[in-house]
Amino acid sequence: GYHADDKLPMASTTKIMTAIVTIEEMGDLTKIFEVPQEAVGVEGSSMYLRSGEKLTLLDYLYGLILPSGNDSAVALSIIVAGSEEKFAELMNSYAQKIGATNTHFVTASGLHHKDHYTTGRDLALITNYALNNKTFCEIVGSKTKTIKGSEEDKPRHLKNKQKLMGDEDLMSEGITVTGVKSGFTPEAGRCLVTSAVKDGM
Repeated sequence: GYHADDKLPMASTTKIMTAIVTIEEMGDLTKIFEVPQEAVGVEGSSMYLRSGEKLTLLDYLYGLILPSGNDSAVALSIIVAGSEEKFAELMNSYAQKIGATNTHFVTASGLHHKDHYTTGRDLALITNYALNNKTFCEIVGSKTKTIKGSEEDKPRHLKNKQKLMGDEDLMSEGITVTGVKSGFTPEAGRCLVTSAVKDGM
């Protein structure tokens, strides 16, 4: 580790926890929920949710991870816990359970807040925990995904922002990137959590 225990902002790598909390708390990801009004027009990266739309939890999760939708993060937090504040409490209880004791969540999206932070070591612990879930692995390992759009004849084509996925130089070395999440805010800078497979490891 290098500065493994420095407390730092984490930008959208936050969504690793948002995703695993949603998956574990909700169970049936085929359930359909209407977009909460608070999730429409959230600042930053977006899956462009519209008022009155209805999506499955799985659709929200792909929108959360691939294009890094802050609107999806807010939607999921309200669907799962009733408010983003209550969802952050859930995230923090998961962090304690995982052993990520130098982490504190305030938002589900990773938009900057002075009390929203983690460490390199904690982020590795959280990711390791999440990667034990097959559904989480499938979502973060997807390069693209087509889901329901705001109009029946116009589906959403989502593309993963994790640029190392499908990188030809890495693949020529026998390395396949399998996830996980990138992130950026001006305060956090460029953040990245990567998982990969080489020779079965």
